[in-house]
Amino acid sequence: MPEPSPDLVLALLADARLPVGGHTQSAGLEPALTHRGLTAADVPAFLGGRLATVVAVEAGTAVVARHRALTGGALADVEEAWAARTPSAPLRESSRALGRGYLRLAQRLWPGREPLAELGRTPPRPLVLGVVAALAGLDPGRLVRLCGHEDAATLGAAALKLDPLDPADTVAWTLAAHPRIEELARRLAPLTEPDEIPATGAPLVEELSLVHARTTQRLFQA
Repeated sequence: MPEPSPDLVLALLADARLPVGGHTQSAGLEPALTHRGLTAADVPAFLGGRLATVVAVEAGTAVVARHRALTGGALADVEEAWAARTPSAPLRESSRALGRGYLRLAQRLWPGREPLAELGRTPPRPLVLGVVAALAGLDPGRLVRLCGHEDAATLGAAALKLDPLDPADTVAWTLAAHPRIEELARRLAPLTEPDEIPATGAPLVEELSLVHARTTQRLFQA
């Protein structure tokens, strides 16, 4: 199989139809709507909060994992740094479930590559994205933009299933989030070490994930 171009890989990874289990996620929107009373009007602010906290951790982890994959460094301490910044067990479990899906896809595209073997059997999603970025030639800025876009798109897709909305509204949310995603890209692209990963807590997201994990009637895993 020929090596896919970085732009093609970026387009594929940003596609919600990618078979990695993204349809099982709401980026915390389902519990926010059902347990905290958020409405569709609140979603842009909710997305902004996630970009400043959860996404900053995920994107920073992915950037550092990319650097390690390119330089032959170990990934274990990168994963430890991510886990320390993701205290909710349900969120860690969800990330690992998605990570397995991304890893399966990466193993088909880049069979036998050593950085993939370093990931183990249950890597969190940002570690896999970082290694994939290294293999595909994605620069750190594109990688951060991917993480930001993916979170916005996940929120939008979940919102359409949870509340009767005009799909154009969800696209507008993503476009409105662009300046914040660009700021993240400028700030996180230079990271190279695990202790540089942002430690921006998101107590509400963490709390809602624990409530959601105990909810028996739900559409999404997280």
